[in-house]
Amino acid sequence: MAKRLEATPRVLVIDDEPDLLMLMRLTLTKLGLEVITADSFTEGLAALDRGDYALCLTDMQLGDGTGIDILGAIQTKGLDLPCAVITAFGNADNAVAALKAGAFDYLAKPVSLDQLRTLVKSAIRLPDKDTPKNAANGSSAGSESPLVGESASIVALRAMLLRLAKTQTPVHIHGESGTGKELAARILHRSGPRAASPFIAVNCGAIPENLMESEFFGYRKGSFTGADTDRDGFFQSASGGTLFLDEVADLPLTLQVKLLRAIQEKRVRKVGSSNEEDVDVRIVSATHKNLHELVTAGKFRQDLFYRLNVLQAAMPSLRDIRSDIPVIARKILVRLTGDTRDVLTPDAVEALSAYAFPGNVRELENVLERAMALAESPDSITAADLRLTVEANPVTKAAQAEAASATTGGLAGRVPLQDFLDRCERETLDLALAQTRGNRTQAAKLLGITFRSMRYRLERLGMRIEDE
Repeated sequence: MAKRLEATPRVLVIDDEPDLLMLMRLTLTKLGLEVITADSFTEGLAALDRGDYALCLTDMQLGDGTGIDILGAIQTKGLDLPCAVITAFGNADNAVAALKAGAFDYLAKPVSLDQLRTLVKSAIRLPDKDTPKNAANGSSAGSESPLVGESASIVALRAMLLRLAKTQTPVHIHGESGTGKELAARILHRSGPRAASPFIAVNCGAIPENLMESEFFGYRKGSFTGADTDRDGFFQSASGGTLFLDEVADLPLTLQVKLLRAIQEKRVRKVGSSNEEDVDVRIVSATHKNLHELVTAGKFRQDLFYRLNVLQAAMPSLRDIRSDIPVIARKILVRLTGDTRDVLTPDAVEALSAYAFPGNVRELENVLERAMALAESPDSITAADLRLTVEANPVTKAAQAEAASATTGGLAGRVPLQDFLDRCERETLDLALAQTRGNRTQAAKLLGITFRSMRYRLERLGMRIEDE
């Protein structure tokens, strides 16, 4: 998210094509922006040192450098400057490389002026006259993060989401069912520059396959039986905002091809239409399945995987953040009852913390709702009221043994040592990366290990991040 400047926002445009440079200058000037231009990497680098900018637009291929080099220079100088790159038409590899290098967004040649205006307004958040001030700057005034907890995993996740919210890069959220993936997606939306625009959540597994194309892209009147009027799809409904694709692994391969094109070209074609229309949405996806394994098995397109999985956020399971379970439980009770009193007895807190919760937060909500309905007194929920038994909530013996050993300190039934150590290592790496804003070199120094060791550990734990 760009800094708010008191004076007229300045935009730096770097391109070695004079005609395109002039066109972008005219377009941006009409938006009320001050435009500084540079026709080479060297000149652009010098311009970065000559003033503050609200946005940088750079061509991917410059005569004496690349857009990736510009992105690297911005990061090296520590500038809080969103940067978008201009790529050759149809060159998806360059666009993905730019996003992974830290680009705010990208434009494909030939540059669409409508897309250029939309990108600039999204980056700088030029306020509309009827837009509330707090919505224009992407904040949720007076509201705290709904992602509660103080464990290392939750602290790192909150920091990661706030950092990812500032970009327009696709984010993939992975985690077990019930861990709050949609909640994380909503935090990304409301904390970023698109907060004043729609957030559209789509459960990809709940739409009949024969209706998917029309639901995603819309349709024209008369395009099929029952199409009595024109209708927009999810992409059009989320215009200017965020499209959240939940359970994206359930998309059929036929739609994956069309979804890839929509994301890559930022254009969609309604069913029954011969024309494409521009769309401006940020894509956030989620699934509890392992997309990489599905790609290997041929059940998910590799090119779409790389489009969606540019940046990642991992949702921890409740059994990985046991110390936060009481805090989360109390917050759920306040939401369910509207009463801020603490009604959980000490034995109830102990029972909740010891339980494995295979259904995660969703199961925790169900347990608390049932306890409220069955408790003898609404002012006191005991361990007995929770009914955390095998019959009421089937849990594997291994999970129960792990929960018990976590509270008793014994070794009997504990998870394999390597799994336990991996979990601790993953949490530590997450925290280090959050503190260094994803910079693996700095994170390695913070942890006292080499960069090569850092990269090996990330790959071994399935936390691999593309090379900086």
